[in-house]
Amino acid sequence: MSQNDTSRVSRESLRISSTEPPGWHPPPAGHIPKKADIVYCTQGPAEVVRVLGRTSDGSRLLELRCADQSEAFFAASSNILVRVDPDGDSPFLQAADSIGS
Repeated sequence: MSQNDTSRVSRESLRISSTEPPGWHPPPAGHIPKKADIVYCTQGPAEVVRVLGRTSDGSRLLELRCADQSEAFFAASSNILVRVDPDGDSPFLQAADSIGS
């Protein structure tokens, strides 16, 4: 089967939402998440394992890991959301135990 074949993904397994999850927002312009930052991606909350090179849109490639998955995966920093600290002091939570909250 071709890797570009859309028949490999069932419609029932797709969950697409055009709204941001409560408490999660696009990162500030020009900010690059750091190792151990918690971000929100298509898989849900994930910890940044590594920050790698640039992608075709100029953002950074992030290696991420969800709490419920053993394997890491990759996402562009332009495709993630960050949780804003309720006190407004820091735009990111950096505690790995906040995954899933």
